[in-house]
Amino acid sequence: MRRTATAMTMLASLVFLQGCGGEGDNADASSSEAAPAVDAAAFARARGKVVYNKTCLACHGENGVGVENLGKNWVVSEFIRESSDQELLEFIRAGRTIDDPMSAGNAPMPPSGGDPTLTDDELRNVIVFMRSLQD
Repeated sequence: MRRTATAMTMLASLVFLQGCGGEGDNADASSSEAAPAVDAAAFARARGKVVYNKTCLACHGENGVGVENLGKNWVVSEFIRESSDQELLEFIRAGRTIDDPMSAGNAPMPPSGGDPTLTDDELRNVIVFMRSLQD
């Protein structure tokens, strides 16, 4: 008797589960729906902002507005607007000396923003973020 009750309970559970999420008419509709598209630019911008906040914020300020005598304002920078992504990548990799006529003042811009472990992809994300500040 006990085995029969257990078997009946298991059978009822299987029937219930089949009805809830099984292979009914609705299963085809849900499985054919595409996953939401990921906005690659938004993703790159968000990742770039994370790197920016760790590496660039001290000199270039909150949201890239610059810090007097430390870092240029990225929001109005013609240099950023007129440079290609590759030129900006090369510039960030090289940095800027304090005696460079384009320097903001009292501090050099260290190569790779002072973090030599940053990859080109991470710096490209920063460039996407930099450009978004001018939108």
